[in-house]
Amino acid sequence: MIKKVILLKNINLLISTFRYNETNAKAELWFSLVICGDKYPIISDLEYSGLIAALSNIEAKEVISKFKKITLDDPSFFKNILKVVPIDFVCKSDLAQINQIIKKNYKNYIKEDDSFRISLNRRKNELINRKDLIRIIARNITNPVNLENPDKIIRIEVLGGFCGISFLRKDDIFKPMKKKRKN
Repeated sequence: MIKKVILLKNINLLISTFRYNETNAKAELWFSLVICGDKYPIISDLEYSGLIAALSNIEAKEVISKFKKITLDDPSFFKNILKVVPIDFVCKSDLAQINQIIKKNYKNYIKEDDSFRISLNRRKNELINRKDLIRIIARNITNPVNLENPDKIIRIEVLGGFCGISFLRKDDIFKPMKKKRKN
């Protein structure tokens, strides 16, 4: 059976699930987004096992906040979603374009005295060299670097030909299963 992959070029959520469990995760995500007030979420398979993407009309970090509230009320609510990463910008997987977006927008997300680190996840793209990307982006940012405990994380998700860019605090990533294991 050939699995049809629809690639969204405009996403604001990147979701991890168990490998080959994308169908259940999409249903859980759709239901969860509807509960949060999104009447028409768009959810798509990606060509990577264990990953799906979504476009919600609710701001991505607000979705994360609402998902956290759901787990406070019912810690076992999420059974298929392992992680949700908010995405602020989407572009082609092109070093110059990624750099331009970050250079133009980082001051809107990172305060002058905030420390930062750059995190890169690449899937099916070896054209973007990790060291080059980090070096090129970091030279445009005057904030202090803190690899262990940064105030903000510039997270770059390279998904083949397109890329998601996020400016995050550590608690902006939703991991419901991690919370369950602590109980």
